[in-house]
Amino acid sequence: MKLEQNKFHKSFKLNGVSFSSVDEIFDYTIGLSDEIHEFLQSWFSADKSITVQTSGSTGIPKSILLKKEHILNSAKATGNYFGLQENTTALLCLSVKYIAGKLMLIRAITLGWELDVIESTSNPLEKVSRQYDFSAMVPLQLENSLSKINLIKKMVVGGGVVSKVLERKLKNVETVIYATYGMTETITHIAVKKLNRINVIPNFYELLPDVQIYVDARNCLVIKALKVADEIVFTNDVVQIVSDTQFEWLGRFDNVINSGGIKLHPEKIEKALSKIISNRFFVAGKLDETLGEKLILIIEGNRKNLNFNVSELLKFEIPKEIYFVEKFLETETKKIQRRKTLDLIKI
Repeated sequence: MKLEQNKFHKSFKLNGVSFSSVDEIFDYTIGLSDEIHEFLQSWFSADKSITVQTSGSTGIPKSILLKKEHILNSAKATGNYFGLQENTTALLCLSVKYIAGKLMLIRAITLGWELDVIESTSNPLEKVSRQYDFSAMVPLQLENSLSKINLIKKMVVGGGVVSKVLERKLKNVETVIYATYGMTETITHIAVKKLNRINVIPNFYELLPDVQIYVDARNCLVIKALKVADEIVFTNDVVQIVSDTQFEWLGRFDNVINSGGIKLHPEKIEKALSKIISNRFFVAGKLDETLGEKLILIIEGNRKNLNFNVSELLKFEIPKEIYFVEKFLETETKKIQRRKTLDLIKI
């Protein structure tokens, strides 16, 4: 395959501005954003790969090398899957420091989108009045944008789990919204799941084309997607494979809490707790002399009483202690930093 990294689609626009050369793009982005300018310089260079940084939500942030050929394949796959081709209007409200923001730019450059860039904030649509065909957000941004979400026709949400509380709020929204599954190593999403306007229940994550999956001995997902990654990707995500093209995400293997010999999956418990807690929250394990680990609940916001009887939790799934934190610590991509937040309460 001949690489196309030194080319851009003739219909590509950035904040309404068209370009006739790469140099014009460089000149424009100097005054727009240092991060965007530096990334595009790297993208349009003769190098066949670029270095990107992981967000650090599930581990220590690290830099990895991605082939431009794979990035192009990922951009085209998204365009084909969602029907977002030439002249698509799109809004970039994620940081370009990380892969999700970078891919919005590359999709626009490669497919000929009209991309508007705004500051990455927790309430990105606050000052937006134009309607767009497509955008990508993290769950917190989506939560804060519900009053104006009709401005986006299609949206993907990633970088964290969409709570059941938020899912219920999306039920009657006109915008078609998809949760995504992926990581930096797979160049964003390799599977998506519709969150609203659903015809089939239960609905599961559906693979994009040219992706194969299976599970290892831990029941963790293994991904073979040679168009976006040379190597097979072994994850720590516990899943149930439904079919050759569908899977259900159950939780993180490395989040499992062993409490008195009983293995507790935080994501399953959090799903039940979302029925009675509207604030952001998470559960974790705390060292305990008797149980080894005991289940605790951390809630963002002011102290409140909870009725666990309506949560459908089993007796051993009910948190033994509850902590309230004024504000969760987050990564730059708005993901909750669980370990650092736990350090705040010195458990």
